[in-house]
Amino acid sequence: MNKGTLWTILGVIAAIVIAWILVELLWGVALLIVKLAVVAVVALFVFFLLRAVFSRSSSSE
Repeated sequence: MNKGTLWTILGVIAAIVIAWILVELLWGVALLIVKLAVVAVVALFVFFLLRAVFSRSSSSE
């Protein structure tokens, strides 16, 4: 095995490790964005639900 082949193998291993780390980070960011979007939708739903409940109870008095 010559020196060029060794560096090629090490380069491939390093590329795989770096790609693995980047994919993990990107999945984490993507899941965080999806989670924030779901929380925003649920928060809007709860806000309008509470507003409807309190406006009904205050209008009956």
